[in-house]
Amino acid sequence: MIKAITPDNWAEYELIDSGNGMKLEKFAGQILVRPEPQAIWDQRMSADEWNDLQTASFAQEGSHKGVWEHVSKIRPWYIHYRLPGHRIKMKLNFTQFKHVGIFPEQAANWDYIYKKSLAFNGKGSVLNLFAYTGGASLAAKAANMDVVHVDSIKQVVSWANENQAHSKLKGIRWVVEDALKFVSREVKRGKMYQGIILDPPAYGIGAKGERWKLEQKLGKLLEQVAQILSSKGFLVLNVYSLGLSPYIIQNLMNDYFRDRDFEISELCLNSKTNQILPLGIVARI
Repeated sequence: MIKAITPDNWAEYELIDSGNGMKLEKFAGQILVRPEPQAIWDQRMSADEWNDLQTASFAQEGSHKGVWEHVSKIRPWYIHYRLPGHRIKMKLNFTQFKHVGIFPEQAANWDYIYKKSLAFNGKGSVLNLFAYTGGASLAAKAANMDVVHVDSIKQVVSWANENQAHSKLKGIRWVVEDALKFVSREVKRGKMYQGIILDPPAYGIGAKGERWKLEQKLGKLLEQVAQILSSKGFLVLNVYSLGLSPYIIQNLMNDYFRDRDFEISELCLNSKTNQILPLGIVARI
């Protein structure tokens, strides 16, 4: 059965309301309005209530980019997340792609990664692919794992490095490279990892112009990842792609991890107005 997973430990983030293709969120004191294509229902709060609360809103211009309007003077700003044994701190900022530096639903995965990493007592390595600004990398490092953080965009790797410093952690290995190329080399080297995290985009362009399309490349990537994940290692695969069924991910996991126990879930956020906003499919070993 596919179940819903929501983060339970946010103190500085809240989904306030959503609907009509938008969401109203609080990020450490800033209240933002952003597009959300999954939110096809009606907003529970009035337009006036949204306008009174917001400190910034994102206006889409074209298919992928846009501009922030009514931006307050606080930029960048910071948000904290409490793991059982460590508090991580991450920089937030307004980007032209509507993102601000974290995907808050991923906190449920950070808790899972931290718990699974602790079981290795500091004697293992975690590979984080498509690692963005590093929340999952910080969770694994906070549990004393060796961490390799791979992303094809230099600017977000630098952002993740800043987050490591803000979180009073050190020692993460930073790699700016196409994920599939990096994994292919690790297979040839015979490298093994005790944990692997993947959060691939629906589409993207790598460090040297490599084109990524989820439906075309995910199977090949999982085939290679299966070769470098230790027999007792954990895996987190997060996929956000509109219209993608959880059963597609289940079938792929059966192809490459049929000898391992895994679960398929949906990552969700609960709003203050009692809505459930689905934000991706997650497979976990």
